[in-house]
Amino acid sequence: MLKKVPHTYVIIFAIIILSAILTWFVPAGEYERTEKVMEDGSTKEMIVEGSYHSVEESPQTWQVFAAMFKGFVKQANIVIFILMIGGAFWIMNASKAIDVGIMAFLRYTRRLEKHKFMRKIGVNNLVMVMIMLLFSMFGAIFGMSEETIAFVIILVPLAISMGYDSITGIALVYVAAHLGFAGAVFNPFTIGIAQGLSDIPLFSGFEYRLLCWFVINAIGFTFILLYARRVKRHPEKSLMYKADAHWRDKKAELSDDFKYYTPVSGWVAYAFLLIVLILFSIKYPTTELSIGNASKTLAAVPIATGLYAILGALSLLKSVHYYILNLLAFTIIFLIIGVMGYGWYVMKIGTLFFAMGILSGIAMNADGTRITKLFIEGAKDILSAALVVGLAGGIIVILEDGKIIDTIMYRLSNSMDGVGKTGSMGIMYGIQNFLNIIIPSGSAKAALTMPIMAPFSDLIDISRQATVLAFQFGDGFTNMITPTSGVLIGALGVAKIPYDKWFRWIWPLILTLIIVGFLLLLPTLFMDLNGF
Repeated sequence: MLKKVPHTYVIIFAIIILSAILTWFVPAGEYERTEKVMEDGSTKEMIVEGSYHSVEESPQTWQVFAAMFKGFVKQANIVIFILMIGGAFWIMNASKAIDVGIMAFLRYTRRLEKHKFMRKIGVNNLVMVMIMLLFSMFGAIFGMSEETIAFVIILVPLAISMGYDSITGIALVYVAAHLGFAGAVFNPFTIGIAQGLSDIPLFSGFEYRLLCWFVINAIGFTFILLYARRVKRHPEKSLMYKADAHWRDKKAELSDDFKYYTPVSGWVAYAFLLIVLILFSIKYPTTELSIGNASKTLAAVPIATGLYAILGALSLLKSVHYYILNLLAFTIIFLIIGVMGYGWYVMKIGTLFFAMGILSGIAMNADGTRITKLFIEGAKDILSAALVVGLAGGIIVILEDGKIIDTIMYRLSNSMDGVGKTGSMGIMYGIQNFLNIIIPSGSAKAALTMPIMAPFSDLIDISRQATVLAFQFGDGFTNMITPTSGVLIGALGVAKIPYDKWFRWIWPLILTLIIVGFLLLLPTLFMDLNGF
């Protein structure tokens, strides 16, 4: 008889305790750090080469109980982001707009299935590939990660409605974005920082990284589609079959029997937002949208405002449900403009979705008290996801306070002496994969490892570009499995997927990607590639 798998909280707290035990046996040490001014005028913290030194031991004991508090402080932006997203979407869900959208989507796919060609390739397969390709591009171009949490709330119910499970739903958005993140082409948070710290041209080596992106996506998409097909044919084979009862119950509530209407408050919400957007259009008549080191100036805000003015009015003439769906679509459009044009992060993105939720409530004629109660219900429903993010943050706190992260890095970097180019590349790659478990932040890990790895690669005749690629793969693949990632834990919490079930599902994909990643690194050692 199989023993019951511990709760996710128990697993993470056990890792905190293990990390605390390590602080008693791993010698404490630190690198000296300095600030470097980058080409764009920003400053980045860098490790001073050869500066590692021992420091006073700081073994962790009772601090394991304070780790959750400190973890919440460390991960506060993601915790609050999750709560705001949960509350906003709960308000939107109360309008039944998403239900209307899902039913409209399913009707459309059923019509497509009448065509022989579409039946042959599979309408659902085509839809899933298009969704995954979109999010993979977002991950590759501007490093979409935290933002995926907001879309999990949409994609999981959609996947359930299509006959799949919650794992398929989260794979369509979270895994797809992180496949793009791992095979990134222009990601400023990984490639941009790593290449800048390595003193090589920003986003150089584009051609080979694009090939890597295609290979990684092909493997990931195939894995997801094969699993989705198996679940479609045999739902009971899903790891989440019993646990997904929550989502299936919501699916059972779906029907075409909606009361379509447009209250006056819908027009009020439309007019109010239109005035706000016009004012923003006046303030920001043009926007410089950046993709990697390329940029183009467009009248992005005025164009989006004009489209909202037209489509918002047309949707209200049909029903308030379609207006709220229209509101969701333009929330995503302005999210893209904000991220690519103004460097938005979770605070502004969370604020954007919060405003969407409030306007949805106003549009469906809910008063302030009703909107507030709905928001609280949504935050309460998603609270467990926020709690586990704070707890996971405690792992990093213990390792940092115990002063052993730099020691681990120092010992690992010393392991590369005298093993040849291929061996050194393999060790570099392995170090990056391992470090991602304890330092899930790509930018932080770049600041820690690249000032050491880049000069070392010169000594063993490996291009700095190849070293960046090893960092990129090592940072990307294990993001999808490490319990220290607040984004992963948050997304799983929103989808109500226990970590142990997620681990059982994704480890074969991660192992495959790690092996393929190493194989993709080998040509950088023995072939003349542009930028390498």
